[in-house]
Amino acid sequence: MYRVLMIEDDAMIGDMVTMYLKEEGFHVIREENGTSGIAAISQFQPDLILLDWVLPDMDGLAICRQVRETSSVPIMIVSMKNKIVERVNALGAGADDFMCKPFSMHELIARAHALIRRAQRYPSMNQLPDAQSRHQEQEEVKPAKSTVIAAVMDKQDKITLNTNTRSMCVYGEIVETTYSEFEIMRCFINNPGRVYSREDLLQTVRGFDSFVTDRAIDVHIANLRKKIEDNPKEPKWIRTVWGVGYKFVHM
Repeated sequence: MYRVLMIEDDAMIGDMVTMYLKEEGFHVIREENGTSGIAAISQFQPDLILLDWVLPDMDGLAICRQVRETSSVPIMIVSMKNKIVERVNALGAGADDFMCKPFSMHELIARAHALIRRAQRYPSMNQLPDAQSRHQEQEEVKPAKSTVIAAVMDKQDKITLNTNTRSMCVYGEIVETTYSEFEIMRCFINNPGRVYSREDLLQTVRGFDSFVTDRAIDVHIANLRKKIEDNPKEPKWIRTVWGVGYKFVHM
């Protein structure tokens, strides 16, 4: 039984979503504010977080950023906000999906299953151990052989990607990435020097993000620069090719 943590202060919406998810076999708990919601993560160890943007005590995006410091649990933001820039901001904060209120319960459930399925298929090194143990108990799977690709910079492996665990290391330290950031970084490392247009990168990540746009690609690139560059404002590795897109260079 998959666990869903809903952080939602609207009782009517919370009760309705809880009822539908329980009917689909999910174990659901609801917290009404960000403080109790964050506290519940370590105790409940959810497989998915449904997060309202506007909460009584905290901004939903601030919660999203805080969760992303320690966990890669899938996060779906559910909000009345529906502008593209707001969706992009949610993506930049680390959300995996975004749904606008009002929404179809059938679509919500389908997206919930999809997010959990992807998280199981591509587990993070920082995945909560109890959640992973539950998944392993459901089905004994022989671990695949790890495949590591690396970009040599400054005469050493600065960036390594493990395609089995879908984890990225920068100078030996694990750095959390979203699904799309990992896919973009894998393209870059496998094809150094190749210029990728935004459309190329959109095609690369489509199917991982439910809302990808040219602007979202720019957000992914900005986030990756923060994670791998010594000075993100003057990037050495992920270069902008003006009028075309981006390319990755290494020593």
